[in-house]
Amino acid sequence: MPGLCVIGLQWGDEAKGKIVDLLTRPNDIVVRYQGGANAGHTVVTGGQTYKLSLIPSGILRPDVQCVVTGGVVLNPPSLLAEIDGLVARGVTVGKNLTISDRAHVIFPWHLEEDRLTEGRAAAGEAIGTTMRGIGPCYRDKVGRASAIRLGDMYRDGFRQKVERVCAHKNVLIRALTDGTQPPLDPVQICEEYRGYAERLRPYVADTTSLLLDALEANRRVLFEGAQGALLDVDHGTFPYVTSSNSSGVGIASGAGVPGRYLQKIIGVVKAYSTRVGGGPFPTEQDNDLGQHLRTRGNEYGTVTRRPRRCGWFDAVAARYTARLSGVDSLAVMLLDVLSELPEIKVCTAYEIDGRRVDVFPSHVDDLRRAQPVYETLPGWQQEISAVRDVDDLPANARGYLARLGEIIGRPVEIISVGPDRDQTMFADRSRRAAEVAG
Repeated sequence: MPGLCVIGLQWGDEAKGKIVDLLTRPNDIVVRYQGGANAGHTVVTGGQTYKLSLIPSGILRPDVQCVVTGGVVLNPPSLLAEIDGLVARGVTVGKNLTISDRAHVIFPWHLEEDRLTEGRAAAGEAIGTTMRGIGPCYRDKVGRASAIRLGDMYRDGFRQKVERVCAHKNVLIRALTDGTQPPLDPVQICEEYRGYAERLRPYVADTTSLLLDALEANRRVLFEGAQGALLDVDHGTFPYVTSSNSSGVGIASGAGVPGRYLQKIIGVVKAYSTRVGGGPFPTEQDNDLGQHLRTRGNEYGTVTRRPRRCGWFDAVAARYTARLSGVDSLAVMLLDVLSELPEIKVCTAYEIDGRRVDVFPSHVDDLRRAQPVYETLPGWQQEISAVRDVDDLPANARGYLARLGEIIGRPVEIISVGPDRDQTMFADRSRRAAEVAG
């Protein structure tokens, strides 16, 4: 079973892109299977920083096939801009990229719906969308009648579909804006998107068959999760979630690959917690400590540059998502951000209405009332960004990692102390040599 998956276990932004890039070399294919251009993966290598949204992080390895499956929603101009930006920097993007003809397409009406819906939300009730049309596109996917897939753009009936959808969406937009906004022009949209379709044509294929064939041939496939498991539309902090299954349960539905092909799942966490947008965040530190974490960790969105909310590590949440996603081991990222702190807290339980609980609540109202129960550990107050061997980490840093693994119930396998590829350590040195050298 040659499948490996990397999943974020928090509210996204866990530095999954770095781990995917690091683990790509011994794999033949890297797969992005859900989400849209709201996801941002950053990879630093050779002194260069690459910010990826729709294209798998494996694109930086020219001998690896990158696949975007039907579980992803695509904004064609964003995708083409990302391709053009990579090519301009000397990155090979050609036959090494395949995009599913089943992927649903984001159109101008999705962007308008996102803007109008989020803008009309009551105070404090906004979901915190990135305003990129992802949610409305997924809504149309489920609703079916107004959905258009990438493969539809190459069919004779594409223009008729656009005209029909525009007629419906214009009624909606007119109602939401009291008729003050110009209607969508189906002729202009059709012409614009046919142009995008022609540029994307060389990459489009049936990725479901491609992946099943590859796995049956024992080719090594790495699945790259987007966002984080706490943002899963079914199992996250609903309604403050994304519009897809961003936990491990989404691999099969997004990629069209049965779970039996997955050999291992690595759960990625930061050494502390962050969140973007609305929703409860029990361990949030809206104070000087939170600002310290934000500044030292450069906690601003890869795609949006929105400042992230920061707080102590929430082991209750991470234990829940590790179980939900079937995680085998952990990658702990940004450990160096904690280096200046004299003591570090970990949330090991919640107190809700005077009752202590160690299970992550299923309802957002309960999570909103949750008060964190902390365990305090000693800090190390020593710079560790130059450390390259786990044994050379300060004893208190090693103790912190061991405690996280103990509470979550999964071993810590990978530790990161900086953004570059070489600022990464494997707990098992022999495995590091195998993974990185291929």
